[in-house]
Amino acid sequence: MLKKISIFLMFTILVGCTQSSNDGNSNQETATGGSSGNIFAGNNLNYIVTTNAGGGYDAYARLIGRYLVEKLGGDNVVINNVPGGGHIVGTNTLWKSKPDGLTIGTFNAGLIYNQLIGVKTLQFDIGKFSWIGKAAGEARSLVISEDCPVQSMEELIASNETIKLAAAGVGSASYIDTKLIAEAFDLNVEIIPGFEGNEGEMSMMRGEVCGQFGTTSSVQPFVDSGYGHFIITIGGDVEGVPNALEFTTTDKARRIVNLIGALSELGRVSAAPPGTNPEVVERLREAYYNTMNDPDFLAEAEKMNLPIDAAYGDEVTQLVLDALDQPAETIQIIADSISAE
Repeated sequence: MLKKISIFLMFTILVGCTQSSNDGNSNQETATGGSSGNIFAGNNLNYIVTTNAGGGYDAYARLIGRYLVEKLGGDNVVINNVPGGGHIVGTNTLWKSKPDGLTIGTFNAGLIYNQLIGVKTLQFDIGKFSWIGKAAGEARSLVISEDCPVQSMEELIASNETIKLAAAGVGSASYIDTKLIAEAFDLNVEIIPGFEGNEGEMSMMRGEVCGQFGTTSSVQPFVDSGYGHFIITIGGDVEGVPNALEFTTTDKARRIVNLIGALSELGRVSAAPPGTNPEVVERLREAYYNTMNDPDFLAEAEKMNLPIDAAYGDEVTQLVLDALDQPAETIQIIADSISAE
């Protein structure tokens, strides 16, 4: 009898050890996105958008997020709009988020400007995010309302009247781009900061400002509705709209336009917090790739007038690192343009 009890106890211990070992492996693989577990199953994907609801960043995120969570096998995507500081507040939030793969974000890669000149409110190193992909090479354009006293780039350059242009918060990529354009062409403009999402278009419709410089797709619905038109574009082609390079007459102006054009390649980026497990990052990249190549997704994007020109993973990482690798002369141009009154 004692012999039978001893055998039973030994068997129980061995089974318990085996189960403990298997459970440990399972938990580890689930935590790291290993083959026997899916961290996304049964969970929501939190997608941080660094602008208010409405506008291009929000539209891209909502469309991409819906397909992305499906490819990952998750439950739902939760869009978390965190505006402020021209994308800085939301990007700081993404940087400090738990790197478990369940939180990703999209922001304006023009924050590279801020990092280059050492803006103190930045709590992140943009080169160290876990880069997933980018949805578009995003041309930038200067849009002018139909009620503006100037209606072309030639008229804007020659204007003696001060023209008001909307921009996001001071230090934002939108604000810096607009300052750089004003410096490049010696424009008589007043930049009014603090406009997030589609607030700039609403301000143009109210007659408070005359125009704004930003991503073409963000203001395309405003133009399509007949409220305004583009007068220059950078980093892409818009039918019937001249490229800003056509108006450059100095080396400084050409350097500024070319820099903005280089950053325009990094449109609608998505990234996870630094330190996200590489296996999880690869799963996110694969799902992002599958999303960008899904016929239904592409059809919806076209219907919504959201251009898609995707790149993935390491390619996007290299584009970011290349953009950060600027000579001192270029950095000084940015700093001088921002500080110019």
